[in-house]
Amino acid sequence: MKAPGSLRVTVAYCAPRKQHVRELDVAAGSTVADAIRLSGIVEAAALRDTDLRHVGIFNKTVDVNAPLRDGDRVEIYRPLRIDPKEARRRRAAPARQK
Repeated sequence: MKAPGSLRVTVAYCAPRKQHVRELDVAAGSTVADAIRLSGIVEAAALRDTDLRHVGIFNKTVDVNAPLRDGDRVEIYRPLRIDPKEARRRRAAPARQK
């Protein structure tokens, strides 16, 4: 049960081998950065400040200073290891050689 004047949000970060998902109540007027800090995921996943450059709410990229609404799912995105177009080219290369 959430306290009056608070928002229920979820903060998620999916590491290669483990998911970190926390549901928490934050004060009305809180930002994405506030929710991430309160979730404890930064410490649990050993994230650096540079890992927090790409965040979103429900798969839409937002600034860490974006205000939250009740029910939001804050997502911390990992950097891509390879460009998606390059990955498709590599997968398609064996088929082209036949």
